[in-house]
Amino acid sequence: MTHTQFHSCIQACIDCALSCESCASACLGEGDVQMMAKCIQLDRDCASFCTLAAILMSRQSTYAKTFCRLCAEVCRACGEECSKHQSDHCQKCAKACLACAEECERMAA
Repeated sequence: MTHTQFHSCIQACIDCALSCESCASACLGEGDVQMMAKCIQLDRDCASFCTLAAILMSRQSTYAKTFCRLCAEVCRACGEECSKHQSDHCQKCAKACLACAEECERMAA
């Protein structure tokens, strides 16, 4: 596969990573940060996974498909956690995470 064949998945990963970073920062400003601890941790993990997945796809790594399967798993976990919180930033993040999970699953198939 060429870089252009990965384009939609790379974009979904970048969008998700940015949403997760933004969500984690916003969660740190919430009144009860301890209640948001799991969300923040998953946001940070998901952002890191998505960033690396995008890099691996852009360099056409032989590990890209394998890594994207794992990235999809992390994105789903993050999306499920974020969807439990009513704040706009968590809801936007959940949407980005679930969209990225679908793209990564499709790419890794």
